[in-house]
Amino acid sequence: MALAGCRTQFDAMLASNDVDGKYEEAFRLFNMKKYKKSAALFESLSLQTSGTERDDTVRYYWALSNYKNQDYVTAEANFGSFLDLYSRSPFTSDSRFLKIDCMYRSTYRWELDQNPTNMAIFAIREYISEFPESGNVPVCELMLDELQDRLDRKEFENAHLYYKMEDYIAAKTAFKNVLKDHPDNRYREEVLYFLAKSSYKYAQNSVSMKQKDRYMDFVDHYYNFIGELPDSKYRPDLDQMYARYQRSTGVATASRKDLSAERKADKNADRIIRKEEKQIRKEKYAKEKERKQKLK
Repeated sequence: MALAGCRTQFDAMLASNDVDGKYEEAFRLFNMKKYKKSAALFESLSLQTSGTERDDTVRYYWALSNYKNQDYVTAEANFGSFLDLYSRSPFTSDSRFLKIDCMYRSTYRWELDQNPTNMAIFAIREYISEFPESGNVPVCELMLDELQDRLDRKEFENAHLYYKMEDYIAAKTAFKNVLKDHPDNRYREEVLYFLAKSSYKYAQNSVSMKQKDRYMDFVDHYYNFIGELPDSKYRPDLDQMYARYQRSTGVATASRKDLSAERKADKNADRIIRKEEKQIRKEKYAKEKERKQKLK
């Protein structure tokens, strides 16, 4: 019975024309973290306070209540409407960032549609460009980092699907397109590896009269790979393919000792590169840890 009474009391307040009482109750519920109810009251109030000095406060807390209630789609729409009306309110700066955060939180895993991801990236970059001194910029950069990684993985996995289907010529084309469209893809190492491997498989499965030219395509990709990533974890696998290619064709090429000597000549440079890559990984881990803490 008590619960029914509470519901009746809330419903009565929701339908009330007592703006002051409703305003006070909305904030009481908000401060008690009853965000679903406070959102309903602020929404109702927005019809009654439109055009008054309370309007921006009511609309902001309506959006914030939905945000706190983790209804990010509604909150994004709320913040968007607020920003359309108020460009100079004390709540405008926070609303810009919180709208972006809603967009970020409404994106999908890499396996799903990435249109929301692209829209979020555009909005985040626009925010950083307009407010470079904002304290929210570090969080925005962490969001960008994660969203870009998602897009890069999507590109790689789409191309990799052809390889898993054993459609090696389609895989070659897809991996080449990844490198052409986005040469800085974060999965570049994997893309180069599977491009070489697809070339090898394609040549291996070809009729004998066409194998020579197709193996040469593999050789090109093999040397591109070891030239760019001589210490890659994928190097041994590609070395084995290259050795099998040599045995099957009888082509005389540089020995492994020769290749090893070339690598030793650049060992100091390689050591520096590995050190820098290790530092980058540490910084990325630290940023990700900081992002998760800030977004809690």
